[in-house]
Amino acid sequence: MSKSYLTAESVCAGHPDKLCDFIADSILDECLNLDPLSRVACEVLATKGHIVVAGEITCSVDVDFHLIVEEALKSRSYNAKDFIIDIYLHTQSADIASGVNNALEIRDGRELLSTLGAGDQGTVYGYATNETEEFLPLPLVLAHDLCKQVDKVRHEDIIIGLGPDGKAQVTIEYNGIFPVRVKTIVLSIQHDKDKDLRTLQTELYNKVLKPVFIKFPFDEDTEIYINPSGRFVEGGPSADTGLTGRKIMVDTYGGLAFHGGGAFSGKDATKVDRSGAYFARYIAKNIVASGLASKCEVAISYAIGKADPVAISVNTFKTGEYTDDMITSIVNRIFSARPASIIELFKLTKPIYKKTSAYGHFNDETFPWEKVEQVSKLQSEVIDYVEKTCEGQKQI
Repeated sequence: MSKSYLTAESVCAGHPDKLCDFIADSILDECLNLDPLSRVACEVLATKGHIVVAGEITCSVDVDFHLIVEEALKSRSYNAKDFIIDIYLHTQSADIASGVNNALEIRDGRELLSTLGAGDQGTVYGYATNETEEFLPLPLVLAHDLCKQVDKVRHEDIIIGLGPDGKAQVTIEYNGIFPVRVKTIVLSIQHDKDKDLRTLQTELYNKVLKPVFIKFPFDEDTEIYINPSGRFVEGGPSADTGLTGRKIMVDTYGGLAFHGGGAFSGKDATKVDRSGAYFARYIAKNIVASGLASKCEVAISYAIGKADPVAISVNTFKTGEYTDDMITSIVNRIFSARPASIIELFKLTKPIYKKTSAYGHFNDETFPWEKVEQVSKLQSEVIDYVEKTCEGQKQI
């Protein structure tokens, strides 16, 4: 088998881009808490001394956006007094709202099943692999785990003198499709100005790397770089301007699967670049969990204002037990990818989004789109499909 290397990164919850995602999703959650039918498309920029919130929000209840931003900053270990907060928000466009509220199928008089059209056009992707129990690529899972552990040791004062900003990167060596060893680990963590670099490196090695790599250990030949640039005192927005949606590879599959390009945070579920991507992941994960494939990518394409997707396709990368066409046909029979169906299935009008803003949107089994609950149905449909196909061939 051929040798190859796959690399993925993650960032800590206090990274400036993730700070912006957290603020945006905090605003979304509060709007949904006050009015479950809120429409939210919120963008955030964080730079030295300034937080800028802009976008379109329609909510039937007045919202204290400044207070939400201040509380979000505090939650991520930043001092709100260090920032001037500027809010530039207006209501959703009446033209967009009309198409979303009244789907093309309703306007054409063809359907009464759902009145909700897609909030935008585009293709979303969902991916799953059986190489980890999370059904995600191993390098991404390990990178997320490193950042989770860094945030844990900082919050619990297991390591003193860490700042909220940081990132991790992991490279895994593969033999064919199988991960065989850890090639490289990179960890860069913000720290206090009086923190000794050697002490920091030793503490991170013992308290972060060792516990994270228990299940898939690194070896004596693994390249390990802890704060390889040296001093990392100034971090967060004062050192690196943050923006919502700039960590979409961290949010999804580490760049190891396709991405439609649309970001997630700050968007309510009528925006299919968020809800549709969640649903595509749900389908792909259940396909792999059912044993129909070792790897699976699901693509769903939408037109703005139209409820039904214009296309759904399944790619199992030649790992499928059946043809991709057959699995696609079964997916179309089982799953409804209409926005209203997705929102109802996952209860996406609830304020559940803040938690998604760190360590990826597909890395927590408590998220409703991470449930493996369609396995029996998929397996039953496969049996039914095969039996009907055989009967048809006999009649011919």
